[in-house]
Amino acid sequence: MSLLSKHSWHESLLTYRQPQVLRMFFLGFSAGLPYLLIFGTLSIWLTQAGINREIVTEFSWAALGYSFKFVWAPIVDKLPLPWLHAWLGRRRSWLLLAQLSIVSAIVWMSMTDPVGHVNVMAYAAILLGFSAATQDIAIDAYRIESQSEDYQAAMSATYIAGYRIGMIISGFFALKMNVWFGGGDAYVYAVWQKIFLIMAGLMLIGVITTLLIPEPDINRARDTYLHSLLDYARFLFLFAFATSIFILAFVYLNPAHMIDSLLVTKLGMGTTFSQFIAQVARLSIALLFAVVAAYSCVWLHVVNISMVKQTYLSPIADFFQRYKKTAVSILLLIGFYRVSDIVLGVVANVFYLDMGFSMDAIAEYGKLYGVVMTILGGFVGGILSVRYGVMRILLLGAVLSAATNVLFIVQANLGNDLDFLKFVIAADNLSAGLAGAAFVAYMSSLTNISFTATQYAIFSSLMTLLPKVIGGYSGSIVNATSYQTFFLITALMGIPVILLVIYLIYRAPAE
Repeated sequence: MSLLSKHSWHESLLTYRQPQVLRMFFLGFSAGLPYLLIFGTLSIWLTQAGINREIVTEFSWAALGYSFKFVWAPIVDKLPLPWLHAWLGRRRSWLLLAQLSIVSAIVWMSMTDPVGHVNVMAYAAILLGFSAATQDIAIDAYRIESQSEDYQAAMSATYIAGYRIGMIISGFFALKMNVWFGGGDAYVYAVWQKIFLIMAGLMLIGVITTLLIPEPDINRARDTYLHSLLDYARFLFLFAFATSIFILAFVYLNPAHMIDSLLVTKLGMGTTFSQFIAQVARLSIALLFAVVAAYSCVWLHVVNISMVKQTYLSPIADFFQRYKKTAVSILLLIGFYRVSDIVLGVVANVFYLDMGFSMDAIAEYGKLYGVVMTILGGFVGGILSVRYGVMRILLLGAVLSAATNVLFIVQANLGNDLDFLKFVIAADNLSAGLAGAAFVAYMSSLTNISFTATQYAIFSSLMTLLPKVIGGYSGSIVNATSYQTFFLITALMGIPVILLVIYLIYRAPAE
């Protein structure tokens, strides 16, 4: 199906009756529940516990696993898990492992009081982000391999619907439970502990789904060990060694303070921007050390060189061979398409609290009503994508996402106005749902079935990397300027995205 082709309204609606489409709802629930625990509910817990705003927004970095999952996606794609692989198959075995790891991370968080133990909470949040990102890798590969391109928009919309229901549970109901269990606007650690234990229990829905669904036919046909067990073990060592070097370099080789001081004293740069540049340099240096460590292992033949080429280099080469001149433009679009939404979303809960909205209001408007609007927007985006083509709806979503961010400026000026908040959340989440369904379908269409997990992981990692790095500084940007200025910046970020979509609409047919 061409990204610009049309189907009848009846054909568009019937796609939602397919079993492959329906089962994505439950996998979406399993993916959405842990996501909001990191990006929404945890920030409210930390804010209520009296943790500084800048530290609270920096916790969004705990989910950078979503942005770097392409690094270990080849392992999920190629490495057979002992025992589980023979029992469940390629995709479901990794799904089960990731889901059990998510449960463990949430339980760990529930047993940690951030007051006096904020670093321990950070480690638990990092484990949750890593495990949830691994689950996403397996789910994305399962979705793409389960059905043809014609159904991808509908499957994306159903997945997003389940995803948002999971977010309602871990957002709206988590905050409601805080009130029901006696917390409310006062901080009570025992209440938050109980809430997170309930969230861990609800992840069993994902576990049960994984055990019941079938493995995609394409995997059953090719589910063989392509290399020896020793080669797989050496390949796993390569990943573990490079990751360890990255962590050590990031923790102990920290030039951020020195770079920050030089930028401020020598160049007169603003503190917020200098800190951002310094942290990007710190991250880049750690990545460089990891790459050198990995290359050294390959050069010394610690790993099977052909296996590394097939796993890491072939998916990238395949993408550039297929898309040629538009490859760079496509990657730029993927990297920037969600920047307006994600950067704003990091600070949204803190903004609501600063505007004086109660916990009940945030739960009802931000976590329930808003998510319902996103689900509705997702279904509309899925239907419109099948009816009018993905690229046209991708353009519509880009325009709406940038425009609705301007409404937050008005909200900041009005302050505690519940009626306008409801309107802002409705507009923002409808546009986000519509854009999200089209964007997931677009990225799915770019993958080659031979490299499903790896290529899609690269796309989805690129989609969130820059927005989440910037989002971690959203609290600092607000402190240095104002909410109004911050929201204006997020809206302006959407203009290059609109231009990129228009360019690709005209270039895609030629390619």
